[in-house]
Amino acid sequence: MRSPRPARHDALRRRLLRSLVATLTGIGLFGLTLPALADGPWQRLEATQAVLGGATPSTRGLVLDLPHVSEDGSAVALTVGFDGELEENDYIERIDLFAVDNPSPEIATFHFTPMNGKPEVSTRVRLNETQDVIAIATSHQGERFATAREVRITVSGCLMRNGNDQPEPLSSPRVSVPSSFSVGEPEEIRTLINHPMETGLREGPDGETLPRHIIERFTVSVNGETAFEAELHQSVSANPYLRFHLAPENSGEALFEWFDDSGESARHEVELSVG
Repeated sequence: MRSPRPARHDALRRRLLRSLVATLTGIGLFGLTLPALADGPWQRLEATQAVLGGATPSTRGLVLDLPHVSEDGSAVALTVGFDGELEENDYIERIDLFAVDNPSPEIATFHFTPMNGKPEVSTRVRLNETQDVIAIATSHQGERFATAREVRITVSGCLMRNGNDQPEPLSSPRVSVPSSFSVGEPEEIRTLINHPMETGLREGPDGETLPRHIIERFTVSVNGETAFEAELHQSVSANPYLRFHLAPENSGEALFEWFDDSGESARHEVELSVG
């Protein structure tokens, strides 16, 4: 008769099997990876599905930073960036932002080039109510990444009044750039411009709905080559603020341009020094 197997051997065997199953599942040898299994609000929004184009995004690498609670829904600070891994010669080409319960879910689309050096943007957004904010990143080679954060809103930002004494739209463009760049090293650029970014949802003093009036596009070119571009929607706060990066290879002229939906535009030129 075979002697009984010691209980401690059975326990050790079970622990080893559990560890092996966890490892195989984590690296996808069972045919499913953890990012593919993750459920997210981007799966339930038509606008995000249009960007994904049927692809299943990874949930690793894309970082979305917002406050958990905001008392002012008209100007919620937001930063989105990518710190994951990509294939050689690939880079993040665009990041799309959405607010699922705003009257229009699209917030902005940021287009990056290798001249950015770092795919990260900060801005301020309007949020109508407590909801999920979604970010989707697309790489040059077509990889997709997604993440989301819930933000609790105390006062709605889409209907909040801008104030009575607003400066002229597209006036006083402000651009902050470093005094010098090191070759290939990304440095922070900050821009701000006066504009009401009127949503087309608010009532004026006479009770009539104020017409939509927003900056729709912002572009940056260096020595005539497009370096960065932003498509903005009415969920971007009044007086749009953008922080992003540039990593120019050569000194030269940077041109910053803002275009609104009335056909008006503003521009600001800066000399970049690369040492």
